[in-house]
Formats: sequence, C-alpha cells, structure tokens
Amino acid sequence: MATLPTFEVNAVERKHLFTIAEQIDKKQCSKFSKDEIEQLLYTYRAITGDPNGRIDRIKFRDLLQDHFHMSDDFFMDRVFRAFDKDSDGYLSHEEWVVGMITFIKGDLDSDIEYCFGVYDLNDDGYISREEMFQMLKNTMPKQLTEEDPDEGIKEIVEGMVKRMDHDNDSKVSLEDFKKSIENERLLIEAFGPCLPDSTLLEDFSAKIFNS
Repeated sequence: MATLPTFEVNAVERKHLFTIAEQIDKKQCSKFSKDEIEQLLYTYRAITGDPNGRIDRIKFRDLLQDHFHMSDDFFMDRVFRAFDKDSDGYLSHEEWVVGMITFIKGDLDSDIEYCFGVYDLNDDGYISREEMFQMLKNTMPKQLTEEDPDEGIKEIVEGMVKRMDHDNDSKVSLEDFKKSIENERLLIEAFGPCLPDSTLLEDFSAKIFNS
C-alpha cells in the first residue's frame, strides 16, 4: 500500500494550521470534527511538501493513482475539477477538506450530486447525449469490436437516455439522475469511474486519522 509523505512542522506552522482548521470548522457543517480537519490539513501539508505550497493537478492525480488506484486521465481531471470549486488550478485548504467530505463521509445524496457534477462536462446542469458519448468513448474504446465503434457507443447512449431521462427532454438533469440512482444504485458511475473504492478509502482514512 502507498504511504503518505512525512514531515515536521514548527510551532508557527502548527498554529497556522490550527487557525485554518478553526475557520473551516465553522463553515462545513460538522461532517468532520475539528481534530479530523487538522489531520486533513496535515495531510495537505504533507502532499504539497512546502508550508506555502498548494495541491495542483499533478499532485492530486498522483494521490488518486497511488491511494485510490484511479488510472483514467480524463476522469482524474474531472475529479480534480469537482474539488477545485474556484477553477484556479489549485486546491485550497478548504477545497481539499470539502472535497474529502464527499470522498470520506459522503452519503448517497452527496455522492449523487458529486458524480453528476463530474459528468456534467460543460456545467450547464444537464448530461447531454454528446457528453455521454464523449465519456463512454473515453472509458470503453477497446471493449467494442464493431467496424464502426462510434455506432456501438451511440446505441449505448440511446439506451442510457431511455433509462435515465425521466422527463423526456432528451437530456439528464440532476433530478433525472437522482431518480435513476434511486431505482438502480449501480448507475451512479454509469459514465465512468469517479468514486473511491471503499476498501482503499478505509485504508486512506486510517492513514490520515491514525485509526
């Protein structure tokens, strides 16, 4: 199993991290205790390797590969975007903690909203046929043997629209997505991998929280 980097902090940096933890604790609805937030911030510090560093796309991708065995570049980038709420190319302390709330302590509703956000490629509030096609083509190029693999993917897209488009407007809204998952839980990752494996997540959480 991959290990997290180790580091030492001085009293000034420890106080700084404690202050950040207090600020985040007031905002994030107590999904994590303040002690857990502090441990997440120590992990953030370990990943950056620098008191003034931030988690960029490359560091985050390394984390997903090493600890969650994710390997799809397209979806690792989408997961990063889901964490990076202000779209500045870096994860702030707060973005890191809030993202980890979904990963570590997310319930079904938050998982649904998170996955929908990953799949809504242009952030317009819908998953369109074109987006489904793009994602499915990315995840299964070697699974189809037809002379024209795009036609096979288009057939899958039409099948997904029929199963998930409950209001018949030819696209999947968040409400459509929720209803689909309520009917069939496995559809939550219908368009590609974006949730952590539960066993790997338990291992990662144990490393952070020393349990």
